[in-house]
Amino acid sequence: MEDQVCPRCRTTKYRNPSLKLMVNVCGHSLCESCVDLLFLKGSGSCPECGVPLRRSNFRVQLFEDPVIEKEVDIRKRVLRDYNKKEEDFSSLEEYNDYLEEIEEIIYNLTNGLNTVETNKRIDQYKKENKDVIMKNKMKISKTDIELEELLEIEKQMDEMRKLDQVREEVESKKKKMKIKEAMIDELMFSQGDAKDIVNTFNTNLEEELKKSEKIPDRSTQFSTGIKFGKGTSDFMSTRLEEGPLFVYSPPEIQIEGPVPPCWSDMASYAPHVRITSVDERAGGYDVTLGVLRALQEACFGLYFKNTTS
Repeated sequence: MEDQVCPRCRTTKYRNPSLKLMVNVCGHSLCESCVDLLFLKGSGSCPECGVPLRRSNFRVQLFEDPVIEKEVDIRKRVLRDYNKKEEDFSSLEEYNDYLEEIEEIIYNLTNGLNTVETNKRIDQYKKENKDVIMKNKMKISKTDIELEELLEIEKQMDEMRKLDQVREEVESKKKKMKIKEAMIDELMFSQGDAKDIVNTFNTNLEEELKKSEKIPDRSTQFSTGIKFGKGTSDFMSTRLEEGPLFVYSPPEIQIEGPVPPCWSDMASYAPHVRITSVDERAGGYDVTLGVLRALQEACFGLYFKNTTS
C-alpha cells in the first residue's frame, strides 16, 4: 500500500509516513486528520457520497481497495440477521438457496443495485424470522463449542509450560546457591589453592546445569488440537478375512477364425515390411508390433456365422 493517498487532502504515505486511512460503512476512505476535522462533533457526512456517518464507526483501512472494506462491513451487518445454520433447513438445496440469497443481498448493497428493494427485503425477513434470529443469536453453534474447547486446552497447556519453566528456574537457583555455599565453606576451611577450588566448583556448576536441562518434549499435536506423529491409530484395526490366493488365468480370445501367427513367426514377414528408420527406432517403435496386429485383425471373424436369421 505504498500509493496510499487521502482523497480529500491528497496527503500521501511518502509525505507522511504515519498516514492512516480510515473507512466507514460507505466504503470511502479518509485520513485520520480529515476524520478528526470533519467529524469533530461526533457525526457528519461523507465528503464523496454525502451519507451521514458517525465518528465512532470509522476504523483503520485493512485492504487496499475500499470496496472490499465496504463489502466486509455489509457482510457483517447482513450476517447478524441472516444467521441460520444448515441444521435449520430440511434439505441441503434449501440451505444453498439461502446462502445464494445472502450473497445476492450483499452484492446489491455493495454495488448500489436495487438498494431500496434490497433493504425492504431485509426488513421483511427480520419481521418474519424475528424469533429465529434471536434464538440463533443466543445459540452457540457446534463449531464455536469445539473452538472454545481447543482454545481452553491450548490455554491449559500454556499454563503448564509456564509452571514447568518457573519450577525449573527455582530449582536451578537453589542448585546454584548450594554450590556457592559449598564453595564458600571450602574456601574458608580448606588449605588448598583458592583458584583451583573456584575452578573445580565452576566446573561442577556447569555439569549440574547441563544435567538439569531437560530436553523439551516432542509435540504430539498442533495448537488446534490435531494430533500428529503417531504411527498407530487410536482405533483398533479391523480384522481382514483372508480369501484364496490369486491365480492368474490368461484371457480367452474368441477369434472365430484361423489361428493368427505368433511373435516367433514374424521373421518370415520381415522382408516384406518397410524398414524402420533410426528416428523411429529411437522413439521405441517396432514394426513387428504393427505387423502382428494387422495379421491378428485379418484372421478375426473369418469363420463367423450369423445365426440370427
